[in-house]
Amino acid sequence: MARIAVIGAGMGAMAAAARLAVAGHRVAVYERTRTYGGSVRRFERDGFAFDTGPALLPLPAVYRDLFLKTGRQPLEDGVDLVQVDPSARHVFADGTEVALPNASRAGVVAALDEALGDGAGQRWGDFLVRAREAWDRTRRPLLEEPLWPNWSVLADREPYPAVPHRKLLRTRRAGTLAEVGAWELRDPRLAALLESHALGYGLDPRVTPASAAVLPYLEHAFGTWYVRGGTRELARAVHERCVARKVEFHFGAEVTGIVEKGGRAAGVELADGTVTEAEHVVAGVDPVRLDALTGHQLDDDTDVRPDLAAPRPGRFTVLLALRGPREEGAAHRTVVHTPDRTAELDFLSSGGSDAAVRPTVTVLRPDDPALRPDAEHESVVLSAAVPADADWSPGDATERFTDLLVDAAERAVPGVRERIVWRETRTPAHYAEETGTTRGGMSAPALAAGGGRFLQPANTTRLPGLYRVGGWSHPGGGLPHAGMSGALVAGLIVEGPDFRGSR
Repeated sequence: MARIAVIGAGMGAMAAAARLAVAGHRVAVYERTRTYGGSVRRFERDGFAFDTGPALLPLPAVYRDLFLKTGRQPLEDGVDLVQVDPSARHVFADGTEVALPNASRAGVVAALDEALGDGAGQRWGDFLVRAREAWDRTRRPLLEEPLWPNWSVLADREPYPAVPHRKLLRTRRAGTLAEVGAWELRDPRLAALLESHALGYGLDPRVTPASAAVLPYLEHAFGTWYVRGGTRELARAVHERCVARKVEFHFGAEVTGIVEKGGRAAGVELADGTVTEAEHVVAGVDPVRLDALTGHQLDDDTDVRPDLAAPRPGRFTVLLALRGPREEGAAHRTVVHTPDRTAELDFLSSGGSDAAVRPTVTVLRPDDPALRPDAEHESVVLSAAVPADADWSPGDATERFTDLLVDAAERAVPGVRERIVWRETRTPAHYAEETGTTRGGMSAPALAAGGGRFLQPANTTRLPGLYRVGGWSHPGGGLPHAGMSGALVAGLIVEGPDFRGSR
C-alpha cells in the first residue's frame, strides 16, 4: 500500500483518488478552498441556485464506469440523470431557428431540412458520418490511453477524412473546422452550428483542426444529459464515493511545494509549513502552477503543452433570477449565434476586451424545482467565451458586456429584462479564485492534428512519482475528459508505466 498525495479536489483528481483507494492505496487530497468539485460549483441566493461551471454531461459512461469500478454500484444510485430533449435550440443571426432532437440522426436531419431548407439535413448527416470516422481513429489514443511517447503521430496526422469534390474531380481535405463548414456544409447557419461546439471551449474555428468534428459527434452519438439538482450533484456523488473508500480530504490546505528526494516526488509542503510524505503525488493543477510548485519547468521542447504565452479563453457568465414561471416546452439549452462571426472570433483571439462585440451566447433554462424558490420563478444561466487575459474588473465595460448577454437572451427567454429580480456577473477572475487556474482560463478537450498545439501535457512528468490529472492534462478539458484522466493516472500508478488503458 502506497501513500498518495493528491493536489486539488477537482473532478479528475477525485476520480483518480477513488480508483487508487479501491486499489488499496492510502490517499489524501489537499484542496486550497473549502469545498470539492474544482470548476463544478453552485451559486445560491434567495432560494435560487445556479451551476457556475459545466452544466450538461456528455458521455456519462465515463462516470458510470467510475462508480462501477469503485463500488459495483450504478451512477444512477447517486444522481438522477435525464436526457435533454431537444439537445439544443439554435437561434441564428438571420432569425432562423431550429431545435435538434437528442441523439437522433434522422430527427436532426428532418429538423434541419424543415428549418434551413431541403438538403441542409443531408449535408449535416453526411458530415456526422465523417466525424464518426475521425472519432473512431482518435477515441482510443485521445481518451482511453496515456499520451503516446510518439505523440507527434497524433499531432501531424489529420484524422478527419478527405471529401471528394465533384467539380474539381479530386478529394479535398479540410485542415480547420472553419474549412469543414465552408467546403462541406455550405450554409453559414450550419457552419455556425458546427463552430459553436468549438466556441464553447473558447476555440477559434479558423485555426482549430478539422478533428474538432468529434465534439459535435460526441453529443450526437452519446446524447446530452442533465443531472437533477445541477451538475454540482455529480461532484457531490463523486466526493461521497471517495469518502466511502476512505480517501482523506483536507480542505483549506494549500499546497505550496512538491517535496523531492532522490530525484523523484516524495510528498507535498503546505502553506502552514507542514510536510507530508508520499510515494506518489497527483497534481490536479494547471501547468503554470505545477511548475511553480516544483520550482522548475517540467516540460521541455519535446513535450506537449498548451502555449502558455498565448491569450487564454475564459468564461463570462451571467446568472439571472427571474420572476414568472418557465413556459411549457421551453428548451433547456438555447444557443444564440453572433450576428458578426469575424468580430467575435477576432475578439476571442485578441487577448483584449471589447464590450461592444456581440458574442455567441448559450442560454440554460433547466426545468428543475431544486434551482428555484418556487414555481413562480426561474433560474437562468447565460455564458459566452471571452479572452481571460482581458480586464474584466467591475466597471462600465463589464456591465456593458453583461447587457449584451442579456440582450441575446431576449431571443431565448420571452420578456427576460422585465422578469429580472436580480443578476450576478461572473468573470474569468471568479474562476481563477475558485479553481486556482491561471487567469481563469478554460481548457479544451485534446484534439489531434494542429501540430500538437491542441494536445494537453501527458499524465506523467519528467519528475518520477509526479502525475498530472484533470482538464489541464491529457485528455483535456470537459467533464468526461476529466473523469478519464483520473482513470489513466490510476492505471499508471497501479500497473506502472507500461499501462496502455483498459481493454
